[in-house]
Amino acid sequence: MQDVINQLRLVFVTGPSGAGRSSAINALEDLGFEAIDNLPLSLIPRLLDGPPLPRPLALGVDVRNRDFSSEALVELIDHLHRMPGIAVELLYLDCDESTLVRRYSETRRRHPLSPHDSPVEGISHELELLTPVRMRADVLIDTSRLTPHDLRGDIARWFAPSSGAPMSLSVQSFSYKRGLPRGVDMVFDCRFLANPHWEAELRAFTGLNPEVQAYVAKDPRFAGFYARMLDLVVPLLDAFVDEGKSSLTIGFGCTGGKHRSVTLAEKTAADLATRGWRVSKRHRELERRGTNAPMGEQG
Repeated sequence: MQDVINQLRLVFVTGPSGAGRSSAINALEDLGFEAIDNLPLSLIPRLLDGPPLPRPLALGVDVRNRDFSSEALVELIDHLHRMPGIAVELLYLDCDESTLVRRYSETRRRHPLSPHDSPVEGISHELELLTPVRMRADVLIDTSRLTPHDLRGDIARWFAPSSGAPMSLSVQSFSYKRGLPRGVDMVFDCRFLANPHWEAELRAFTGLNPEVQAYVAKDPRFAGFYARMLDLVVPLLDAFVDEGKSSLTIGFGCTGGKHRSVTLAEKTAADLATRGWRVSKRHRELERRGTNAPMGEQG
Protein backbone atom coordinates (compact mmCIF):
# COMPACT_ATOMS: atom_id res chain seq x y z
CA MET A 1 0.00 0.00 0.00
CA GLN A 2 1.02 3.60 -0.55
CA ASP A 3 1.92 5.62 2.50
CA VAL A 4 -0.24 8.42 3.88
CA ILE A 5 1.73 11.09 2.02
CA ASN A 6 0.98 9.43 -1.32
CA GLN A 7 -2.56 8.33 -0.67
CA LEU A 8 -4.45 6.51 -3.37
CA ARG A 9 -7.68 8.30 -4.20
CA LEU A 10 -10.37 5.66 -4.64
CA VAL A 11 -13.86 6.63 -5.80
CA PHE A 12 -16.68 4.09 -5.81
CA VAL A 13 -19.33 5.01 -8.37
CA THR A 14 -22.78 3.55 -7.92
CA GLY A 15 -26.48 4.29 -8.14
CA PRO A 16 -29.59 2.89 -9.78
CA SER A 17 -29.32 1.53 -13.32
CA GLY A 18 -30.04 4.30 -15.80
CA ALA A 19 -28.93 7.15 -13.51
CA GLY A 20 -25.74 7.86 -15.46
CA ARG A 21 -23.13 5.70 -13.77
CA SER A 22 -21.34 4.85 -17.03
CA SER A 23 -21.24 8.53 -18.03
CA ALA A 24 -19.79 9.41 -14.62
CA ILE A 25 -17.10 6.73 -14.92
CA ASN A 26 -16.16 8.01 -18.38
CA ALA A 27 -15.95 11.55 -17.01
CA LEU A 28 -13.65 10.41 -14.21
CA GLU A 29 -11.49 8.58 -16.73
CA ASP A 30 -11.15 11.82 -18.69
CA LEU A 31 -9.99 13.50 -15.47
CA GLY A 32 -7.09 11.05 -15.18
CA PHE A 33 -8.66 8.26 -13.12
CA GLU A 34 -8.04 4.63 -13.93
CA ALA A 35 -11.57 3.29 -14.35
CA ILE A 36 -12.72 -0.29 -13.79
CA ASP A 37 -16.38 -1.21 -14.12
CA ASN A 38 -18.21 -4.15 -12.57
CA LEU A 39 -15.24 -5.64 -10.75
CA PRO A 40 -16.57 -8.17 -8.20
CA LEU A 41 -16.42 -6.74 -4.70
CA SER A 42 -14.43 -9.72 -3.46
CA LEU A 43 -11.60 -8.89 -5.90
CA ILE A 44 -11.20 -5.25 -4.89
CA PRO A 45 -8.99 -5.91 -1.83
CA ARG A 46 -6.70 -8.07 -3.99
CA LEU A 47 -6.46 -5.24 -6.53
CA LEU A 48 -5.45 -2.78 -3.81
CA ASP A 49 -2.94 -5.20 -2.29
CA GLY A 50 -1.02 -5.28 -5.56
CA PRO A 51 1.66 -2.86 -6.75
CA PRO A 52 1.01 0.83 -5.98
CA LEU A 53 -1.28 2.39 -8.56
CA PRO A 54 0.09 5.48 -10.34
CA ARG A 55 -3.30 7.14 -10.83
CA PRO A 56 -6.48 7.67 -8.80
CA LEU A 57 -8.93 4.82 -9.18
CA ALA A 58 -12.65 4.86 -10.05
CA LEU A 59 -14.57 1.63 -9.50
CA GLY A 60 -18.06 1.21 -10.89
CA VAL A 61 -20.27 -1.07 -8.82
CA ASP A 62 -23.98 -1.84 -9.08
CA VAL A 63 -26.48 -4.67 -8.86
CA ARG A 64 -24.95 -6.33 -11.93
CA ASN A 65 -21.75 -7.08 -10.02
CA ARG A 66 -21.55 -10.82 -9.43
CA ASP A 67 -21.37 -10.63 -5.63
CA PHE A 68 -23.03 -7.26 -5.08
CA SER A 69 -25.06 -6.40 -2.02
CA SER A 70 -25.53 -3.08 -0.26
CA GLU A 71 -24.28 -4.55 2.99
CA ALA A 72 -21.14 -5.95 1.35
CA LEU A 73 -20.34 -2.62 -0.31
CA VAL A 74 -20.83 -0.63 2.90
CA GLU A 75 -18.69 -3.15 4.81
CA LEU A 76 -15.94 -2.92 2.17
CA ILE A 77 -15.93 0.88 2.31
CA ASP A 78 -15.72 0.79 6.12
CA HIS A 79 -12.81 -1.64 5.86
CA LEU A 80 -10.94 0.56 3.37
CA HIS A 81 -11.50 3.67 5.50
CA ARG A 82 -9.47 1.97 8.23
CA MET A 83 -6.56 1.24 5.91
CA PRO A 84 -3.67 3.72 5.66
CA GLY A 85 -2.74 5.04 2.25
CA ILE A 86 -6.26 5.00 0.78
CA ALA A 87 -8.67 7.92 0.59
CA VAL A 88 -12.09 6.43 -0.16
CA GLU A 89 -15.09 8.33 -1.52
CA LEU A 90 -18.52 7.08 -2.50
CA LEU A 91 -20.17 8.83 -5.46
CA TYR A 92 -23.88 8.04 -5.73
CA LEU A 93 -25.73 8.88 -8.94
CA ASP A 94 -29.33 9.38 -7.91
CA CYS A 95 -32.44 9.74 -10.06
CA ASP A 96 -36.16 9.86 -9.39
CA GLU A 97 -38.20 6.78 -10.24
CA SER A 98 -40.36 8.39 -12.92
CA THR A 99 -37.30 9.60 -14.83
CA LEU A 100 -35.71 6.16 -14.68
CA VAL A 101 -38.90 4.60 -16.04
CA ARG A 102 -38.96 7.14 -18.88
CA ARG A 103 -35.30 6.50 -19.74
CA TYR A 104 -35.86 2.76 -19.90
CA SER A 105 -38.95 3.27 -22.05
CA GLU A 106 -37.05 5.49 -24.47
CA THR A 107 -34.09 3.12 -24.83
CA ARG A 108 -36.16 -0.10 -24.61
CA ARG A 109 -33.46 -1.62 -22.44
CA ARG A 110 -34.19 -4.42 -19.99
CA HIS A 111 -33.68 -3.70 -16.33
CA PRO A 112 -31.14 -6.08 -14.72
CA LEU A 113 -33.54 -6.91 -11.88
CA SER A 114 -36.54 -7.54 -14.14
CA PRO A 115 -35.14 -8.78 -17.46
CA HIS A 116 -38.39 -10.46 -18.53
CA ASP A 117 -40.91 -7.98 -17.13
CA SER A 118 -41.63 -4.26 -17.13
CA PRO A 119 -38.68 -2.23 -15.84
CA VAL A 120 -40.95 -0.54 -13.27
CA GLU A 121 -40.71 -3.40 -10.78
CA GLY A 122 -36.94 -3.71 -11.21
CA ILE A 123 -36.41 0.02 -10.74
CA SER A 124 -38.48 0.11 -7.57
CA HIS A 125 -36.70 -2.94 -6.17
CA GLU A 126 -33.25 -1.55 -6.99
CA LEU A 127 -33.95 1.83 -5.36
CA GLU A 128 -34.99 -0.01 -2.20
CA LEU A 129 -31.88 -2.22 -2.26
CA LEU A 130 -29.58 0.78 -2.65
CA THR A 131 -31.06 2.83 0.20
CA PRO A 132 -28.25 1.95 2.69
CA VAL A 133 -25.62 2.85 0.08
CA ARG A 134 -27.31 6.15 -0.76
CA MET A 135 -27.27 7.10 2.91
CA ARG A 136 -23.48 6.59 3.01
CA ALA A 137 -22.71 8.70 -0.08
CA ASP A 138 -19.92 11.27 0.21
CA VAL A 139 -21.08 12.92 -3.02
CA LEU A 140 -24.67 12.57 -4.22
CA ILE A 141 -25.59 13.90 -7.67
CA ASP A 142 -29.23 13.83 -8.74
CA THR A 143 -29.22 13.30 -12.51
CA SER A 144 -33.00 13.50 -12.97
CA ARG A 145 -32.76 16.82 -14.82
CA LEU A 146 -29.13 16.75 -15.93
CA THR A 147 -27.85 16.46 -19.48
CA PRO A 148 -24.71 14.35 -19.99
CA HIS A 149 -22.78 17.62 -20.34
CA ASP A 150 -24.18 18.89 -17.02
CA LEU A 151 -23.18 15.65 -15.33
CA ARG A 152 -19.64 15.89 -16.65
CA GLY A 153 -19.44 19.42 -15.29
CA ASP A 154 -20.60 18.31 -11.85
CA ILE A 155 -18.10 15.43 -11.87
CA ALA A 156 -15.29 17.84 -12.78
CA ARG A 157 -16.23 20.23 -9.99
CA TRP A 158 -16.11 17.44 -7.41
CA PHE A 159 -13.25 15.30 -8.63
CA ALA A 160 -10.88 17.29 -10.88
CA PRO A 161 -7.34 17.37 -9.42
CA SER A 162 -6.87 20.44 -7.24
CA SER A 163 -3.15 20.68 -7.89
CA GLY A 164 -0.80 20.29 -10.80
CA ALA A 165 -2.74 21.50 -13.86
CA PRO A 166 -4.13 25.04 -13.62
CA MET A 167 -7.79 25.61 -12.88
CA SER A 168 -10.00 24.82 -15.86
CA LEU A 169 -12.48 27.43 -17.03
CA SER A 170 -15.80 26.95 -18.79
CA VAL A 171 -17.33 29.95 -20.54
CA GLN A 172 -20.98 29.52 -21.46
CA SER A 173 -23.73 31.41 -23.24
CA PHE A 174 -27.39 30.94 -22.41
CA SER A 175 -30.90 32.33 -22.75
CA TYR A 176 -32.56 33.86 -19.71
CA LYS A 177 -35.82 32.43 -21.03
CA ARG A 178 -34.58 28.97 -20.11
CA GLY A 179 -32.97 29.98 -16.84
CA LEU A 180 -29.41 29.94 -15.57
CA PRO A 181 -27.13 27.01 -16.47
CA ARG A 182 -26.49 24.55 -13.67
CA GLY A 183 -23.33 25.11 -11.67
CA VAL A 184 -22.45 28.53 -13.10
CA ASP A 185 -20.18 30.50 -10.72
CA MET A 186 -20.26 33.99 -12.26
CA VAL A 187 -22.99 35.46 -14.48
CA PHE A 188 -22.97 38.56 -16.70
CA ASP A 189 -26.17 39.92 -18.24
CA CYS A 190 -25.60 41.38 -21.72
CA ARG A 191 -29.22 42.10 -22.67
CA PHE A 192 -28.46 45.84 -22.61
CA LEU A 193 -26.29 45.58 -25.75
CA ALA A 194 -27.58 46.23 -29.27
CA ASN A 195 -29.49 43.16 -30.46
CA PRO A 196 -28.65 41.70 -33.91
CA HIS A 197 -32.04 40.01 -33.87
CA TRP A 198 -33.57 43.27 -35.08
CA GLU A 199 -31.27 43.42 -38.11
CA ALA A 200 -32.82 41.35 -40.90
CA GLU A 201 -29.49 40.48 -42.52
CA LEU A 202 -28.05 39.21 -39.20
CA ARG A 203 -31.05 37.57 -37.56
CA ALA A 204 -30.46 34.08 -38.96
CA PHE A 205 -26.80 34.03 -37.88
CA THR A 206 -25.30 33.55 -34.42
CA GLY A 207 -22.61 35.11 -32.30
CA LEU A 208 -20.15 32.72 -33.95
CA ASN A 209 -20.45 34.87 -37.07
CA PRO A 210 -17.86 37.70 -37.43
CA GLU A 211 -20.49 40.13 -38.73
CA VAL A 212 -22.66 39.52 -35.69
CA GLN A 213 -19.67 39.93 -33.40
CA ALA A 214 -18.73 43.20 -35.10
CA TYR A 215 -22.29 44.48 -34.75
CA VAL A 216 -22.38 43.73 -31.02
CA ALA A 217 -18.94 45.23 -30.49
CA LYS A 218 -20.00 48.47 -32.20
CA ASP A 219 -22.43 49.26 -29.39
CA PRO A 220 -20.88 52.27 -27.58
CA ARG A 221 -21.40 50.49 -24.26
CA PHE A 222 -19.61 47.31 -25.29
CA ALA A 223 -15.94 48.32 -24.85
CA GLY A 224 -16.39 49.75 -21.37
CA PHE A 225 -18.47 46.81 -20.20
CA TYR A 226 -16.04 44.25 -21.58
CA ALA A 227 -12.98 45.96 -20.09
CA ARG A 228 -14.56 46.24 -16.65
CA MET A 229 -15.71 42.62 -16.82
CA LEU A 230 -12.14 41.45 -17.50
CA ASP A 231 -10.82 43.75 -14.78
CA LEU A 232 -13.14 41.96 -12.37
CA VAL A 233 -12.64 38.39 -13.56
CA VAL A 234 -8.91 38.12 -14.29
CA PRO A 235 -7.60 39.06 -10.80
CA LEU A 236 -10.06 36.64 -9.22
CA LEU A 237 -8.79 33.61 -11.13
CA ASP A 238 -5.49 33.36 -9.25
CA ALA A 239 -7.37 33.88 -5.99
CA PHE A 240 -9.67 30.97 -6.81
CA VAL A 241 -6.64 28.79 -7.59
CA ASP A 242 -5.10 29.73 -4.24
CA GLU A 243 -8.36 28.68 -2.61
CA GLY A 244 -8.01 25.25 -4.21
CA LYS A 245 -10.77 25.59 -6.79
CA SER A 246 -10.16 23.30 -9.76
CA SER A 247 -12.82 24.62 -12.13
CA LEU A 248 -14.81 27.79 -12.67
CA THR A 249 -17.82 28.46 -14.90
CA ILE A 250 -18.58 31.94 -16.27
CA GLY A 251 -21.93 32.54 -17.91
CA PHE A 252 -23.14 35.22 -20.32
CA GLY A 253 -26.88 35.54 -20.79
CA CYS A 254 -29.09 37.34 -23.25
CA THR A 255 -32.70 37.02 -24.33
CA GLY A 256 -32.40 34.07 -26.70
CA GLY A 257 -28.83 32.89 -26.16
CA LYS A 258 -28.02 33.29 -29.85
CA HIS A 259 -26.23 36.57 -30.59
CA ARG A 260 -24.97 38.78 -27.76
CA SER A 261 -24.22 36.14 -25.14
CA VAL A 262 -22.45 33.94 -27.72
CA THR A 263 -20.34 36.92 -28.86
CA LEU A 264 -19.29 37.70 -25.28
CA ALA A 265 -18.55 34.07 -24.46
CA GLU A 266 -16.42 33.62 -27.59
CA LYS A 267 -14.39 36.77 -26.99
CA THR A 268 -13.91 36.09 -23.28
CA ALA A 269 -12.82 32.49 -23.86
CA ALA A 270 -10.27 33.64 -26.46
CA ASP A 271 -8.85 36.34 -24.20
CA LEU A 272 -8.55 34.04 -21.20
CA ALA A 273 -6.88 31.38 -23.34
CA THR A 274 -4.22 33.90 -24.43
CA ARG A 275 -3.51 34.45 -20.73
CA GLY A 276 -2.66 30.76 -20.36
CA TRP A 277 -5.90 29.38 -18.91
CA ARG A 278 -7.46 26.09 -20.01
CA VAL A 279 -10.80 27.22 -21.40
CA SER A 280 -13.74 25.26 -22.76
CA LYS A 281 -16.81 26.83 -24.36
CA ARG A 282 -20.45 25.89 -24.37
CA HIS A 283 -23.35 27.60 -26.12
CA ARG A 284 -26.39 25.98 -24.56
CA GLU A 285 -29.08 27.24 -26.89
CA LEU A 286 -27.02 26.65 -30.03
CA GLU A 287 -26.50 23.05 -28.94
CA ARG A 288 -30.24 22.61 -28.65
CA ARG A 289 -31.10 23.93 -32.10
CA GLY A 290 -28.00 23.55 -34.30
CA THR A 291 -25.07 25.91 -34.44
CA ASN A 292 -26.17 28.22 -37.27
CA ALA A 293 -29.84 27.33 -37.51
CA PRO A 294 -32.30 30.25 -37.27
CA MET A 295 -33.90 30.55 -33.87
CA GLY A 296 -37.25 32.06 -33.10
CA GLU A 297 -36.21 33.80 -29.88
CA GLN A 298 -34.50 37.14 -29.77
CA GLY A 299 -30.72 36.91 -29.49
